[in-house]
Amino acid sequence: MTTEILRYAAFTADPAGGNLAGVVLDASALDDAAMLAIAADVGYSETAFVTGGDPATRRYRLRYFSPRVEVAFCGHATVATAVALAERTGPGDLTFDTPAGEIVTATSTDGTGPARATMTSVPTRSRPATDDELADTLRALRWPAADLDPALPPHVAYGGNEHLVLAAADRARLADLAYDVDGLTDVMTRYGWTTVHLVWRETDEVYHARDPFPVGGVVEDAATGAAAAAFGGYLRTLGLVPAGPVTIRQGEDMGRPSELVVHADPTDPRVRVTGAAVPTA
Repeated sequence: MTTEILRYAAFTADPAGGNLAGVVLDASALDDAAMLAIAADVGYSETAFVTGGDPATRRYRLRYFSPRVEVAFCGHATVATAVALAERTGPGDLTFDTPAGEIVTATSTDGTGPARATMTSVPTRSRPATDDELADTLRALRWPAADLDPALPPHVAYGGNEHLVLAAADRARLADLAYDVDGLTDVMTRYGWTTVHLVWRETDEVYHARDPFPVGGVVEDAATGAAAAAFGGYLRTLGLVPAGPVTIRQGEDMGRPSELVVHADPTDPRVRVTGAAVPTA
């Protein structure tokens, strides 16, 4: 039997932008090796697999594979899967049981543009990075410590996966990303991080981001919903949540512009991340 693989761009309304995700809506007959092989063949940072569920209750089991490994949670592939299901079964709430926990995702469309999805993360948390974590990462990134923004301290943040959050002092530093792939892979593997979430603060409501993902077999993600959720938790921990949503612009330096809208509540550890998704083929 041939497995149908859908291809979507998430966190964009343009198929030429956003982060590409594979989606398999019926993976009930696939074992781990088969899912990993499909993800490697697709070649995107992640492919999502619906391994079971109940269409009547709109609750599904969801797993994610990069070209190299399974990951506990992937935001852009969740948004892509939610939009793919909404296009086939209608808008509304969907519940995904993932290795990281339950992810409730609301889907909507106004009938004139692409469908959008808002996923609610598992409870987030954030802690200061250790001196060793910071030094090892800066060495692999080839970034001097003086290029960091002292107002946004390095943290390890969790939103389904752990991500090191580093804030650049200016946009030029963020744009210059030529890291040691093997070195950063080793660092991330040692500390158990899924991406390094590099950000620059344009305003309190607008951030620019880049996410190296060498442990998954790709140099960089064009949009990282899991890191955006973790970043919302980071802002909450630091007391930096603005009155309205935070917009994260990502993928611009890769030629795949993406927009992630983060809704964080100072009193709620969960974070909501919103974005559109469109099929690419």
